[in-house]
Amino acid sequence: MSKTMCPGQDTMFWGAESVFEITCGHCGKAVEFFKDDARRKCRNCGAIVRNPKLNLGCAKWCAHAKECLGFDPAEREAEASEADAPMVDRLIAAMKATFGKDEKRITHALSVLDFSRKILAGEDADPRVVMAAAVLHDIGIQEAEKKHGSTAGKYQEMEGAPMAEKILKQEGVDPEATDHVVRIVGSHHSAKAMDTPEFRVIWDADHIVNIPEDYAHFDSERLHRLIEKVFKTQTGRRIAHELYG
Repeated sequence: MSKTMCPGQDTMFWGAESVFEITCGHCGKAVEFFKDDARRKCRNCGAIVRNPKLNLGCAKWCAHAKECLGFDPAEREAEASEADAPMVDRLIAAMKATFGKDEKRITHALSVLDFSRKILAGEDADPRVVMAAAVLHDIGIQEAEKKHGSTAGKYQEMEGAPMAEKILKQEGVDPEATDHVVRIVGSHHSAKAMDTPEFRVIWDADHIVNIPEDYAHFDSERLHRLIEKVFKTQTGRRIAHELYG
């Protein structure tokens, strides 16, 4: 008589949400995961990508899980949470630690990261620099408020660049990428002497996220002109038009 797997672990009972894609923190490509995969190798760059959505369901608590599944759920959870997390995950953790309970700033940074990845799909830019800069671009905003009583762009750039440099060095990001990200953070409002492909992606992603709040009073015609004038990449401009045009 064949062994029957419990419904909680039988793939016959899994829904569409049990299979999903996670972005590789090294090259920006999508890696497909099943919900119970702890980690997978990126087929594009070979990096190991961990699964932040790991879900072992009832197996986590079942005394017979190892016999049923052929692996120990506790060991798989440990495997998924090892310290070799991709760079972008470590930077997100550092950003969240800096912002603390400031959910507005955390949400903004993650939204800019999301749109940066979408723009990257159509632009030729270094994904490591783009994703790091997306996560850290506003890292100095709280310090700007404390020191200058203002969140004006010039103060964010002034305070954010050294804070970003410290975090990047702590996380072992290579010097060349660190210098590039720091320059983006120090220019992301003013665009002073900065026009790299990576900077243009961040500039557009930040504007996409900010449009609903900063330009709520604009009608569709004014928004169209704004997008045509301000955006720096074709992909970012297209996404903005699709969302707001």
